[in-house]
Amino acid sequence: MKKLTSVLSLFAIAVLFTFCSTDRPVQTVDEAEQIRNVAAAVEDFKTAIISADRDLLESIASDKLVFGHSGGKVQNKAEFIEELVSLIPNDYQAIDMADQTIMVSGNTAIVRHIYSADYLSDGVPGSLRVGNVLVWQEQDGKWKLIARQAYRL
Repeated sequence: MKKLTSVLSLFAIAVLFTFCSTDRPVQTVDEAEQIRNVAAAVEDFKTAIISADRDLLESIASDKLVFGHSGGKVQNKAEFIEELVSLIPNDYQAIDMADQTIMVSGNTAIVRHIYSADYLSDGVPGSLRVGNVLVWQEQDGKWKLIARQAYRL
């Protein structure tokens, strides 16, 4: 398990360095506005998870999405979306993203928060609390989720 965590951590760092390259064109938008735009994208992501809205998930996720779960499972965009929308409707009852920080560098943003969710699994209530690191990239003027790694607290 430690080896998998190390590999995933190295992968996240590689993604960060790849997409923070300074040779990419960057729009001149002030940092506060970029942070507000990323925060809005995170809220859209939260809404998409709760509603299991395939179209919204498709529009938020990058085609190159790497979605890591706290248990070690890693999914691509299609796998992540299919799993989420195939859940019993309204499996996720509420989601909270506490202690959120957003750091923007060029066309890349790193979001960290504590992700708490209340859900139903086969009609049985449950809850989840994990840490999240989200990597967002501005693509064609829109922030897209390119990587997510959850970790146990």
